[in-house]
Amino acid sequence: MAALAGVALVAGLGGCAPSEPAGAAGVPHEGTIGLLLPEAQTARYEASDHPTFVAVTGRRCPGCTVLYANAGQDAAAQLQQAESMLAQGADVLVLDAVDTVAAAGIVAQAKRLGAQVIAYDRFVDGADYYVSYDYEFIGFLLGSALAGAVTERESEKDAEPEAGPDAGEDTGQDAGGNDTDRPGVLLAHGSATEPNALAIAAGTRRALEGEDIDVLAEYYTPDWSPDKATEWTEAMLIRFPGQVDGVLAANDGIAGGAIAAAKAAGLDPVPVTTGQDGELAAVQRIVAGDQYMTVYKATDQQAQTAAELAVRVLRGEEPRTTAVIQGVPTVLLAPRAVGVDDVQHVIVDGHVYTTDEICVPAYRDACERAGIIGEGAR
Repeated sequence: MAALAGVALVAGLGGCAPSEPAGAAGVPHEGTIGLLLPEAQTARYEASDHPTFVAVTGRRCPGCTVLYANAGQDAAAQLQQAESMLAQGADVLVLDAVDTVAAAGIVAQAKRLGAQVIAYDRFVDGADYYVSYDYEFIGFLLGSALAGAVTERESEKDAEPEAGPDAGEDTGQDAGGNDTDRPGVLLAHGSATEPNALAIAAGTRRALEGEDIDVLAEYYTPDWSPDKATEWTEAMLIRFPGQVDGVLAANDGIAGGAIAAAKAAGLDPVPVTTGQDGELAAVQRIVAGDQYMTVYKATDQQAQTAAELAVRVLRGEEPRTTAVIQGVPTVLLAPRAVGVDDVQHVIVDGHVYTTDEICVPAYRDACERAGIIGEGAR
């Protein structure tokens, strides 16, 4: 907690309260940094991004004031929060936009008042800097994992001996005359209003191009809502009975919704399902065999990078970047695909989650089978 002594923060939807201008006792005030996050439904924002950003800023700049607000998926509220921060003298805004088009208004106001904007996780046109992951590559990882898994599962089914007197009469077509020999998949993308979701979808299509797989249906999930993903998957399972071999879920929340729908429909095993974000619930589903994989983004590393960048910008330095996207100097970080065999060395050894957090009683047997705990632990 000592590292946070000079850092004032206010959570909530309504705005940001004034902070003491002098930072830590006896340390001259260096300036004010505002952190604006988009929503709390995705676990990473409050569990990782927010506390890491505050802690790193406190260490790197004890004389800095940090203001914080979460918009609760409300673009208008985020604009008000940004205006409040600028009114309190914010020199740098770190902005994860609810709506990247509407966020152009935040950038314009910041520039008018002489503040700089670091676009965080989602690209915002006109920002001074951008810190994120390569989301098209994330989509490629998801699509590649899905294609490999459903193809392997289909090969295993083909290798099984046929049973019953009519086994040799399979025409390879469903009632509508469609080819059923190829695996069928559903693509459950993120929100159509978010550039990152569109980039993931583009990477997904690139990975699936040329694969012997049928894309049965696609859906852009409003607000990345797990509930809406559940409803859509339920409808698709009814529409395509026995044909859904995989679900490309664009994040772990959508994956959880799709898996819930498959379980409710009595599917065992559930279709191969991907995810992204490395949420604890997703890691547990992977260990249990319900979710095939997730793409882990070191959100603490991303928040740390953004915090260090914000401090450098505040001090008038020229930070080193790794790319330029649409004219904006950018720092891109590398994601990791995580399946059951990667949980130990990426998640546990990487201090993302402990075995105690993952292997609660409901998942203890699965953890032992996966070699995470017990005699077979690696």
